Amino acid sequence: MTDQPMTDQPTTGTQAEQPVRVMVVDDHPMWRDAVSRDLAEAGLDVVATAGDGEEAVRRARACAPQVVVLDLNLPGLSGAEACRQVVAQDPSVRVLVLSASGEHADVLEAVKSGATGYLVKSAGRDELLDAVRRTAVGDAVFTPGLAGLVLGEFRRLAAEPAAPTAPAVPQLTARETEVLRLVAKGLSYRQIADRLVLSHRTVQNHVQNTLGKLQLHNRVELVRYAIEQGLDDEI
Repeated sequence: MTDQPMTDQPTTGTQAEQPVRVMVVDDHPMWRDAVSRDLAEAGLDVVATAGDGEEAVRRARACAPQVVVLDLNLPGLSGAEACRQVVAQDPSVRVLVLSASGEHADVLEAVKSGATGYLVKSAGRDELLDAVRRTAVGDAVFTPGLAGLVLGEFRRLAAEPAAPTAPAVPQLTARETEVLRLVAKGLSYRQIADRLVLSHRTVQNHVQNTLGKLQLHNRVELVRYAIEQGLDDEI
């Protein structure tokens, strides 16, 4: 499906206990209703919808979705700013942008605002369902071609001069460092599990432990941190 290593085959068997709680945000009622219907028919729990940025922020606070499927082009409060506010009020929320735009500037703005994934609206139904499920478990999911753009931007930022004073780097275990190195190379959790002969759940646990130690919120921030540390250059 994709030529970029940050995406892989559909994840199954995760989050089987309870359906993923999703909020859909789009200012076009027909599109919003269609996406909500597809998600609900696939067994996901659509806990709210919203038609603009302000409404999205309010309803995310009230309904506590796990994943927000968010359009960027919203009236009033922009999609990027809505993303920033939703993530700020609850860092556990993961935002999957679903936009008509594939412009690089829009993708990078979304990621910098806290989005963990980005699909263009030409994506098929199955691709969207897979992306929502994988976003819920922490994968960074991008339309083919956009994952490389994001990694490239992180590498560019990492090459800029560092701040004069940097906090002490938390101690990671050897296994956490090994997993982090593969995350920095853009591998998905499934690919990392196969490479290290571990279960998908074990890889997720290592990533969650590392996020906690580094005080980061999601995999996108983790990739940037790892690249800044030069881990993507290690063999």
